[in-house]
Amino acid sequence: MKTNESAENYLETILMLKKEKGAVRSIDIVHQMEFTKPSVSRAMALLREKGQITMDKEGWIELTDDGREIAERIYERHLLMTEWLIALGVSPDVAAEDACRIEHDISEETFRQLKAHIQKHQ
Repeated sequence: MKTNESAENYLETILMLKKEKGAVRSIDIVHQMEFTKPSVSRAMALLREKGQITMDKEGWIELTDDGREIAERIYERHLLMTEWLIALGVSPDVAAEDACRIEHDISEETFRQLKAHIQKHQ
């Protein structure tokens, strides 16, 4: 399923927070992404409409299978691109920022080939 960069960032953030904290609420996303509560609330509504997250009555957020698939794909790209850029000599902070931009724009084919190349030369 094709999704936009903003949605991918939210889904990736939910995945990362879930790994870190075990449970996620909208306020955690507000703090992590440094967005306003209304912005995050609207984004969560859109992700629910797309069937990428669920939210229970207490506000706990879970990724659906579709949401998890997108989040894990973006997270894998982020980690690989960050590590690769650092290995090339880019500072960790800049590498993480650049990886965040690259992860959304690179095609699946290019990512697979880049991943294979990096793994082959490690």
